[in-house]
Amino acid sequence: MTYLWIKAFHLIALVTWFAGLFYLPRLFVYHTMSHDEESNKRFKVMERKLYYGITTPGAVVTIALGLWMIHLMGGDWFKDSHWLHAKLLLVLVLVAFHLYCGKLLKVFAQDKNLHSEKFFRLMNEIPVVPLIGIILLAVLKPF
Repeated sequence: MTYLWIKAFHLIALVTWFAGLFYLPRLFVYHTMSHDEESNKRFKVMERKLYYGITTPGAVVTIALGLWMIHLMGGDWFKDSHWLHAKLLLVLVLVAFHLYCGKLLKVFAQDKNLHSEKFFRLMNEIPVVPLIGIILLAVLKPF
């Protein structure tokens, strides 16, 4: 498989990962607003399937293919690619956000959510900042 194919699938996986990172907090908003048992059960299923069936596999594939591309480019290239170091720092922020979403998923599964709808609406915006930084760094390679 050539580098460009790996890069293409890396981007496809990235879009999948971000779809989940954007939609899961939105589901948490709606889940917080629901007050009947049927809706509660439905949101639990939707959140679980999104997190484990789409978002987490997207994250794993994105990271694995990114590491593969770094390996193909070599250690000297990596050492000199300071833009990539900044990008990887933003990826770590996303991984932390992803894991926090997983923690919240478990809180909802136990019916122990203490956060408001407003909290989740604000949380829904968090992945935008790393996304902008990652795209700008990957395309512009400013340093």
